[in-house]
Amino acid sequence: MLKIFMKLFESLVALAGLLVITMYAPKVTADNLDNLAKSLAKIRSEVEELQSQLDLEKENHSSRIAALSSQLADLSVEERRQKVSIEKLQQSIEQLVANSKEAERSGENLKPELLDFLSEYKRQVQNGLPFRVEDRIKAIEELESNVAGKLIDPKKAVNHAWSLIEDEIRLSKENGIYQQTISLNEEKVLADIAKLGTVFLYFQTRDNRAGMAQRVGDSSWKFVLVDSSKDKEHIAKLFDSLKKQIRQGYFELPNPMKKL
Repeated sequence: MLKIFMKLFESLVALAGLLVITMYAPKVTADNLDNLAKSLAKIRSEVEELQSQLDLEKENHSSRIAALSSQLADLSVEERRQKVSIEKLQQSIEQLVANSKEAERSGENLKPELLDFLSEYKRQVQNGLPFRVEDRIKAIEELESNVAGKLIDPKKAVNHAWSLIEDEIRLSKENGIYQQTISLNEEKVLADIAKLGTVFLYFQTRDNRAGMAQRVGDSSWKFVLVDSSKDKEHIAKLFDSLKKQIRQGYFELPNPMKKL
């Protein structure tokens, strides 16, 4: 837009210069007048064209601002969703910890509440950002099995569950590069993962494909490839910055909040 404005300004200056020359020229022949008229017409046409381009750029700029505002609203919703999820888990485990400290309650009375909590925790991990889900689910199911099989005291199991929740809270705050196997076009592929909290997940494969985890409906995710070279370039820039330990700044990235 700035370039168009500068061209428009230059054309206006040229037009003004021609008018000044016309006013102060001592003698103007018919040929000179004809040439001057043609020059004025050409400059006027350029001014009109540049003005049209400027108006179009303004309109496009307004459209981009509107689109960015919409994406920002989507991201805010997802961020609130993740925060509420973590807070609910935190409140549940805090209640379990409080219950476990009650001397009159036996471990057997605590066990059903703990198993209910672990079941809800597992459901949220399964529906959340697809980051190392299998490993996280395995840790929960192992604890569930130990509690159900009476291989661990329920009160100790509560402390174990609390440490798992602390890991989830840590994941929600960390940005970094990891490796994991993802399902891509019904194929298992080892990929480098750029995780931004528990909201964004972008990936790069060894064969130079790139993409992101994108929502499908309200409770599931899917790994999808990006097609445009610009999106691939933006994802590559994110990976490069994270590798250089640059975890803050302005990054333009494809929006994974657009539901499939």
